[in-house]
Amino acid sequence: MERLFEFIGNNSLWVSVWFALLILLLWNLFKDNLLGIAQLDPIDVTRRINNDHAVVVDLRNSDDYQSGHILNAINIPETELAERKRDLEKLRKKPIILCCQSGSISTRTVQQLKSDGFDDVSIMKGGILTWQRASLPLTRV
Repeated sequence: MERLFEFIGNNSLWVSVWFALLILLLWNLFKDNLLGIAQLDPIDVTRRINNDHAVVVDLRNSDDYQSGHILNAINIPETELAERKRDLEKLRKKPIILCCQSGSISTRTVQQLKSDGFDDVSIMKGGILTWQRASLPLTRV
């Protein structure tokens, strides 16, 4: 144990860098849980759609949406979210599941919707890519 403290004392810069990286990694892995963001896998999304009549909001651009989307998903691209708040207001009482291509846009958007007073908002973990990896169907317009 004495040698550990000696190592830390002699390499304090590297130990600090390693510790900072560890904290950032843990934050990246657990921030959604700490912020209260529900992440659903494709099976849970399917259950919520079928049992709770959840609405899927696809945040991808129109071209990506038209090339393949979840059945009955509503396309509201992230760039148009502010202008289309009225469309979202109609969904306020329903569970909303956000999806995008890989999950990163959904994470940003869910925080915005929660601050706007939407209570039951979750994201599909991994986005449409995860949906496709699970061999679940996409529909085309």
